[in-house]
Amino acid sequence: MRRGLVLGGLAALAACSSPEEAPKGRAIDCALAGAAKFAPDCFVQDSRVGDLRFLTVRHKDGAFRRFQMVDDGRGVIAADGADEAVAKWSAQGVLEVTVAGDRYRFPAQMKPDAPKP
Repeated sequence: MRRGLVLGGLAALAACSSPEEAPKGRAIDCALAGAAKFAPDCFVQDSRVGDLRFLTVRHKDGAFRRFQMVDDGRGVIAADGADEAVAKWSAQGVLEVTVAGDRYRFPAQMKPDAPKP
């Protein structure tokens, strides 16, 4: 039986965006560059490579981060770069992921049979 994360309604992966064009995907709350408050300023897209699932989060300025979905209770890990992603689950069904000074809130829920982190 597979364990892990359930994310709903994510769009297919599209081409990279530049700051001049609006990012594609589902809007999620984020707090970038150490910001104290979250705002719906990031966009997430879901993609697959073989059996692996990835989430690409795009910022309005054209920057992006990629996360790999994992089935071990953590939800996601950083797929690229040197910075580690730290994920924590909230009781409200939100996966909050922090990488360097950026924070993202993914509407998600842990499957009932997933191990607790």
